[in-house]
Amino acid sequence: MTGAHVAVIDIGKTNAKLAVVRRSDLSEIAVVTRPNTVLPGPPYPHFDVDGHWEFILDGLTRFHAEHGLGAITITTHGAAAALLTKDGSLAAPVLDYEHTGPDSSAKEYDALRPLFSETASPRLSMGLNLGAQLHWQFLTDPALLDRVAHVVTYPQFWTHRLTGVAATDVTSLGCHTDLWNPYEGRFSALPESLGIADKIAPPRMPGDVLGTVTAEIARRTGLSADTPVLCGIHDSNASLLSHLVTRKPPFSVVSTGTWVIAMAVGGKSVTLDPARDTLVNVNAFGNAVPSARFMGGREHDLLLPGPSVDADEAEMREILTHRRMLLPAIVPETGPFAGMTMRWIGDEPPVGSGQRSAAVGFYLALVTAHCLDLIGHVGPVIVEGPFARNKPYLTMLEAVSASSVIPTASTTGTSEGAALLVAAQGSQEREIAARPIREGPLKGLCIGYASEWNAAVRAI
Repeated sequence: MTGAHVAVIDIGKTNAKLAVVRRSDLSEIAVVTRPNTVLPGPPYPHFDVDGHWEFILDGLTRFHAEHGLGAITITTHGAAAALLTKDGSLAAPVLDYEHTGPDSSAKEYDALRPLFSETASPRLSMGLNLGAQLHWQFLTDPALLDRVAHVVTYPQFWTHRLTGVAATDVTSLGCHTDLWNPYEGRFSALPESLGIADKIAPPRMPGDVLGTVTAEIARRTGLSADTPVLCGIHDSNASLLSHLVTRKPPFSVVSTGTWVIAMAVGGKSVTLDPARDTLVNVNAFGNAVPSARFMGGREHDLLLPGPSVDADEAEMREILTHRRMLLPAIVPETGPFAGMTMRWIGDEPPVGSGQRSAAVGFYLALVTAHCLDLIGHVGPVIVEGPFARNKPYLTMLEAVSASSVIPTASTTGTSEGAALLVAAQGSQEREIAARPIREGPLKGLCIGYASEWNAAVRAI
């Protein structure tokens, strides 16, 4: 591939983003964003794909004129798929996975879904199991299945709009969909049960070039007609990819955003527990990766509304010394403490204070450490995304994980990882721009605080 710059379409659950990444060092040199607003319906809450599409086309036009784009790649959140008609249009809107509609047919779906031993996909609420979404959509709209010619996972919805090629990718299929067997690298029995075995698009590797932009896209954006478009990748696996090619196992990556996803590479052998929201993700090379997750970014935002307030050492010490702590779970539908109800021990720090930021950061780190234990974590912990700049979070995680904690320098690892699908050669020779957190003066207090927190959680 030619061209010094890669365009990365990055659709997160909270925001949609278009970035220009320099191939030589994987630096983001230009970024535009827009909120990933969920439209209320009808027929159900769904993603604003038309708004995103205009945003993407406008951004590609501008960025190509300013920087020159040599390739396009895509990364998106999981638990989403597009149902396409023969002419490539949507047969139905792209369902928001937080809609509770699929819960209404849970009993019928549970009779169809494969066992955890086949899919390593835990049973989740709402539409977090993609198979449950599809089942509910077909059940509530009996004519839908006949309208559908292709089922594509969400990164490949955008690939299809750019190239006209229908595909799925192994990382999105391996993201608690119930549709994939990660141990054998093939579809599970579920597509056959849902009646889509001949409709679900063929699985491809994220780095495969699916084609070039269509003539219409080239005219609209000014891109060269031979601009390659890569298959695309699930966002947490995009974060993981740069470490897979630059580090030797064992290590773990914690990808933070709306979701906090902990992924262990080369760790201890463990028996995953679907009741604790542990699962197997599939990485960019098609390999199974033990994982655990919780909605940490959402919890952070619920607990800390408004402008960000940093906590200094004195405020962290105050929270640690007086054992003011938060117990799980703020978002009780997911995570290792699903079903539990949050409560404070000690006085609740006021909103807008550094002490509250400290207590929330400690809470998020302790849940993360628990996730790491569940998946057999060994070795350094690399923290990607917004929590890589959260001092209380990093301080507590370093103390309780008994590991070197390395925050990454980039704002998000997803765009970097997606660009790495294009620029892997150069990236393998670079050093990761991050330094381990040094052991600080609060470590002893953190360990004592964590011990009491764990005891309080066990007593619930």
